[in-house]
Amino acid sequence: MKIKLSILLVFCIGTIALAQNATVFGTITDTKTGEPLFASVILDNKGVEANAAGLYEIKIPANKDITLIYSYVNYIADTVVVNLKKGERRQIDMTLLSRVFTEVVVEDSTLLNRDSDKPVDVKPLKLIPTVSLNFEQVLGVIGLGVSAGTGGELSSQYSVRGGNYDENLIYINDFEIYRPFLIRSGQQEGLSFPNIDLIRDISFSSGGFDAKYGDKLSSVLNINYKRPDSLKASIGMSLLGGSAHLEGAVYKDKNKKTEKAFRYLMGARYKTTQYLLGSLDLAGEYSPNFFDFQGAFSYDFNESWQLSVLGNYNTSEYYFQPSQRNSTLGVIDFALQLNVDFEGQEIDEFNTYMGGIALTNINKEHNYFLKLLASRYGSQENEEFDILGYYELGVLETDLGSSNFGNVVSILGSGTEHRYARNYLTSNVSNIAHKGGWEWDKEGSLTTFLQWGVKYQRETISDQLNEWKRLDSAGYSLVYDVNQVLLQDVVKTDILLESNRFSAFAQNTWNGADSTKEWSLTAGLRAQYWDLNNEFLFMP
Repeated sequence: MKIKLSILLVFCIGTIALAQNATVFGTITDTKTGEPLFASVILDNKGVEANAAGLYEIKIPANKDITLIYSYVNYIADTVVVNLKKGERRQIDMTLLSRVFTEVVVEDSTLLNRDSDKPVDVKPLKLIPTVSLNFEQVLGVIGLGVSAGTGGELSSQYSVRGGNYDENLIYINDFEIYRPFLIRSGQQEGLSFPNIDLIRDISFSSGGFDAKYGDKLSSVLNINYKRPDSLKASIGMSLLGGSAHLEGAVYKDKNKKTEKAFRYLMGARYKTTQYLLGSLDLAGEYSPNFFDFQGAFSYDFNESWQLSVLGNYNTSEYYFQPSQRNSTLGVIDFALQLNVDFEGQEIDEFNTYMGGIALTNINKEHNYFLKLLASRYGSQENEEFDILGYYELGVLETDLGSSNFGNVVSILGSGTEHRYARNYLTSNVSNIAHKGGWEWDKEGSLTTFLQWGVKYQRETISDQLNEWKRLDSAGYSLVYDVNQVLLQDVVKTDILLESNRFSAFAQNTWNGADSTKEWSLTAGLRAQYWDLNNEFLFMP
């Protein structure tokens, strides 16, 4: 009898506590871009996190003033004070503003880096947690106007000052990096090229960059990989994947250990977003696996001549078999629920490789360097999906006193959506380039650094697209025709694009300093010809 009374007492107390609660729900988005955020809603040092769509729901005590704190990494926190009645549900949509960080810079006095861009130390950036494990997620910390991860928390996309995703140049050890991945909501994105374990320093310009950096419109990210001088290694693991790297140097004279001949730097990464994608509203079997290996090697013939090699292999596989999706929207007195059941699957494969070789001559006596570079990039991308979705839109019962509360009480409509794609993209980019620089002092503290370069690039791209969508409502295809089935958003192409690019630049940088200030002025010219459209560009 005592046990029964205890159980009854605990049940009554729990029921009373539940009845005394109210609920706050809504979405959390970026103020500028409107993209959803994995933000936290905190109450008395406890809280909940929004999901991938920015949706959250939190229980609060009723009939008292409650302060909710909305916060997210690299965003300015905001607060809301609410006072709700017992059982009341209120929707509060919140937008958070991204922080503006002061740039952290370090100076580098080597001849190859004496220009207007100051390198940034990469060590503090490793401490910033990211969901995607991609380097682009930390760009918002070092560059003004950068919206990193704007394609979603899993995405490596970033835009600068409202520009497009493909308007950003990336260089690693003077090699230009290409990113032609097909992107769908950030879900199938793999590992971006830069490996933070291998980076020595970076310089990032979100506007007004030098003439030597090509003709993209938004930004330039210039990355220098390490030049190892001793044996080091690291390894990291998490539920999202892992990484490992190895670096070292081999000396010409093992006894003296003064003059190094061979340096090696290698890194491997593995990532899976299965657990994150499994928490989305769209339920199903997710199997995304991404792997890459990079190596940077250099051989010093002597103090003046150096041969270096950079290589990368990246393979990404994305398998998805959706099962169902349930989405609810509306207000407190009128809510709708969309239920979708799926058939079919999506299988995507992305394989890329890049290899580059560079021969560098540095003359310290006369302060000049000459560099010859050659590289080749290749990519094979296969995107295949055939997914059929049966949807039903219904009205939910919102009366708390009804026995059907939370259930669908009437159907507004039903139908079918069928999406099909067989897309294949093969691209090869080969180039050879020469760069040089000469520095000299003028009148004591004033220095001048002249740089020049020429480049030839061959591009071959094969793009085959076969994609369409079909909509059906209550047995009638949209748009309806009695003689045939009409499809929507039909895309069919078979393109082979071959082209040649020629480019050249020249720029000069004047640096001056005294006891109180330091200044720098850069002026340059750039020219480019592309035989695809016979267009010649000349840019001061």
